[in-house]
Amino acid sequence: MYRKDIEAAWALLNRSELIHGQQAIEQVLDRLGTEITDTLADTLPVVLCVMGGAVVFAGQLLPRLVFPLEFDYLHATRYRDETRGGEIEWAMLPRKSLEGRVVLLLDDILDEGHTLAAAKAKLLELGAAEVRIAVLAEKDIGQAKPIQADYTGLTLPNRYVLGMGMDAYGLWRNLPGIYALKEE
Repeated sequence: MYRKDIEAAWALLNRSELIHGQQAIEQVLDRLGTEITDTLADTLPVVLCVMGGAVVFAGQLLPRLVFPLEFDYLHATRYRDETRGGEIEWAMLPRKSLEGRVVLLLDDILDEGHTLAAAKAKLLELGAAEVRIAVLAEKDIGQAKPIQADYTGLTLPNRYVLGMGMDAYGLWRNLPGIYALKEE
């Protein structure tokens, strides 16, 4: 059973092409770290990671934020290891009080924007004074989105992507680059 799963995982990667390599991502992370530090250094923000996709992005971005902050997470998903989104599921809300606080919400990708729009609304409902959004990547889907990120790293084509926290069927979040499934 596991052997078939491993073979299927490698086959999935072999049907993908590198869009942004590790070096390009490191440069983007440096730029985002500087931009965020320049604008939020005096706010003592609560930085929230959207689990599980943003964990790789957050883990690499946090050391580049050279100011005091508090860290927590939330878990909202529409995908559940699928390639198409459904209803938003709130698996975990932040434990820290957000009352009157500036919140920096980190996510791996701004795709259609529904999850991030719902997350921002929920955080404001929980008392956040302001919610800023940073994403490693934004997918160019060719249409308006319900929300925009305040800090965006890379622009991606309108294809299914994996790596750097983004997954395909629950696989390959751990890749150090960003890949896109080849169009068939």
